[in-house]
Amino acid sequence: MAGLEENGSEPTAPRADPQGDPFLRTRFALPTRPGTFLRRERLVRHLDHALRTPLTMVNGAAGAGKTLLVADWAAGQDRSVAWLTTDAADQGCGTFWAYLLQALRASDVPLPAEIGFPADANRVDHTLLARLAADLSVRDRPMVVVLDEYDRVTDPEIADQLEFVLHHAGRGMRLIFVTRTEPLLPLHRYRAAGDMTEIRDAELAFTPEEAAALLELHGLRLSVHAARGLVERTRGWAAGLRLCALAAQERPDPETYLKEFEADRSTVADFLLAEVLKRQTPQTQDLLLRVSVLERFCPELANALTDRSDAEAILAGLHRENAFVEHLGHAWYRLHPLFGEILRAHLRVRLPGLEPELHRRAAEWLRRSGSLAETLGHGAAAGDWEFTAGALVDDLAIGQLFTGLRSDDLAELFSRMGPEATSPATELVRAARDLSRGDLDRGLTHLRHAEQSLAGERMPTGGDSAGLAAARLSCALLEALAARLTGSPGRAEAAAEAAGKLQEEVSPQLLDKHPELTALLLTHLGSARLWAGRFEDARAALTTVAGCSGGASTALPREESLGHLALIDYLNGWLGRAERKALAALGETERFSLPQASGSGIGLLVLAAVAVDRNELGQAQAHLDAAADTHRAMRDPVREAGRAIATARLLLARGNPRAAIEAAEAAVAADVVSPWAEAHTALLASAAHLAEGRPEAAAELLQAVPDDQPACAVGAARAQLAAGNPGAAIDLLDRLPLKGRIGPGVTVRASLVRAQAADAAGDSATSRRLVAQALQEARPERLRRPFLEAGPWIRPLLGTVPLRGPAADWLAPGPPPHGGPRPRPADQPPAPLVEELSGREREVLQRLAEMMSTEEIAADLYVSVNTVKTHLKSVYRKLAVNRRHDAVRRARELRLL
Repeated sequence: MAGLEENGSEPTAPRADPQGDPFLRTRFALPTRPGTFLRRERLVRHLDHALRTPLTMVNGAAGAGKTLLVADWAAGQDRSVAWLTTDAADQGCGTFWAYLLQALRASDVPLPAEIGFPADANRVDHTLLARLAADLSVRDRPMVVVLDEYDRVTDPEIADQLEFVLHHAGRGMRLIFVTRTEPLLPLHRYRAAGDMTEIRDAELAFTPEEAAALLELHGLRLSVHAARGLVERTRGWAAGLRLCALAAQERPDPETYLKEFEADRSTVADFLLAEVLKRQTPQTQDLLLRVSVLERFCPELANALTDRSDAEAILAGLHRENAFVEHLGHAWYRLHPLFGEILRAHLRVRLPGLEPELHRRAAEWLRRSGSLAETLGHGAAAGDWEFTAGALVDDLAIGQLFTGLRSDDLAELFSRMGPEATSPATELVRAARDLSRGDLDRGLTHLRHAEQSLAGERMPTGGDSAGLAAARLSCALLEALAARLTGSPGRAEAAAEAAGKLQEEVSPQLLDKHPELTALLLTHLGSARLWAGRFEDARAALTTVAGCSGGASTALPREESLGHLALIDYLNGWLGRAERKALAALGETERFSLPQASGSGIGLLVLAAVAVDRNELGQAQAHLDAAADTHRAMRDPVREAGRAIATARLLLARGNPRAAIEAAEAAVAADVVSPWAEAHTALLASAAHLAEGRPEAAAELLQAVPDDQPACAVGAARAQLAAGNPGAAIDLLDRLPLKGRIGPGVTVRASLVRAQAADAAGDSATSRRLVAQALQEARPERLRRPFLEAGPWIRPLLGTVPLRGPAADWLAPGPPPHGGPRPRPADQPPAPLVEELSGREREVLQRLAEMMSTEEIAADLYVSVNTVKTHLKSVYRKLAVNRRHDAVRRARELRLL
């Protein structure tokens, strides 16, 4: 049979190839689908396009499920499909075409005898190809031909011949390649003309839902949420999922195994080592083992790990071959995660002790290239903590331990640093780590050690002058933070001054790269100035931070600064301004999905205080509860004083003056006394005494009222009036600064004290005018508490015709009109939302109403559980509730559901 001519003289179908060997029938048979095969309709629908385009390519890695996909699709067709599984042994064109012609005949496609048959294993006559193309071109229905494992065909001449037949067969042929690599055809022409169907690795990957269905076929029930973790680890790789499922069947706890299995000790490892690694040359195997320590790599980095210069060609080839090397763009690659795990385990066996050295080389190369995050990771993996801490400090990135999206990761990374690492940089990192956790004593000890080491002209580790300046600037930042946390404004000013001089010694590019450092410095300085009562100086520093850019890296300083600015506005009586800044502060961390507990929560405390002044006590409690979850390290004296004021005001509003006094007088640790904190403590104690009917004691507490504390002056005037000293009260009010400096939170209370004095003097007209003026000022701010605290004298006035209208529509709960019954809480409309819910928060709330758990919501929205918890906290805050049930109820009241 090997001597048959190509002119078609032999009328019967040959039984052997040109070499005389019998045809292997298994190469023409559709592969058998196992009982656990999962038909994926989305891929089948896509593969149906193969009937409309001349060329189809199903291109994926080993075990991606491409062969079974095409076999299942072919079995479902109502037409003959010619199937040929190619063989690496078929090196000659003649043998290849002999098998392809036999595949056509095996599919019951009649081929005219004149087409002929290759007589030579290594060549095929061009006229045979022409006759075949001509025959196919006149058929009524196109012939579908599948070439499985086509990546085994390496002869470019065969590719040219296939392209010739495909081109001239026109609509009579549909060619499907199942391959690990792109065939050597002019694919660009087919793509440009829309004549090509492609299914690649990304589409072949199983979705979480498909993975759960596949596992169920293996007798394993796994939720879609649990399957998602397995899909992330396997990248949806079909063979990996099936092998994991088979292994899990033999375990007593299959679900735990699927979550925690060790890839290097599984059948997955056997598959990848045999099908991928061992197929490569020794040089390629060595490269793969070495780059397995990297999350991503480029040719230059790979060369640094191999001490060779051939990585570029090897990596490009591995990617073309779908050898579990993924191209990320811009010459960067990464390994499939399972493949990487297995290679790292294999590296430790084949080249023990090399892994730390590879990490060290990677860290040094990455540091030169400017990739700080990866530098730190590899430096830590190498165990070289002086290098790692030095890289962080030299890059002026010490502030990243406090702000941005990576602060938790950095804290965890450096938590592994042992006491044996001793350098200024390691001491600075330890100081930052301890201060970020609120451990002042340990943090200051490490900071002093670093400062002593840096007192000389150069760094002991050999850093240059720029590195020395960066280290000293990092010291100044930590010194400013320590000064803020200890309530030491003088030390904060000294640290800021030193930082200003050191910034001149650091390159502008480095400062621009890390805007968080300057933002943190100014935030700490602003907080210290605020504690000292220097509101305008504090405002100058804080406003600069609030308006800075920098994205997530400066989100926390912006939140902190806006919160402090809100407190200044609140202390000056500007409730609306304070609320807007506090809401903007909370929006900064929410916008970047930072944990709500990352900052000091001073914005929440301001919102609580504002809510008390509006008599929205439930909402005030919700804000205080949320503020309790904030970062411990950021609880500086300003924050603690703000918490004491808001808590005491709420307790006072709820009729518990004794508890209010205890809350107001709670000790706030600080090196110096804050004038406004001390004054407001006295003000709240005075108000508590008034509430308990002790006006003389109330007046005595505020005898030495400082002129720069208007709210306290008004409180003192109210106490004097209650003690029977109207003249002293009016004198105190006359000394108040001009109205533009103080807002309605102060002026409304001042007007009511004057109105009460006029009422006591029998001047009803003046009293009504002053109450009307107070109502006019209070209404835009929804400021209710001053009217509720004013006492019984105001009720008849509010019931009069001129004042009843302005008070009735917003001053609730207020005095009953004409002595009628006070409305029940159930009769009162729900307080409006302080801030609108975002779209994602509404989605979470909707699922909350459907009684879904946090984990179920996360799975349904394709987000992490922590993200859902963050959204829930924000929803609770905005709805002024503490529990799920209350959130749903309140949302229904507001018609959000």
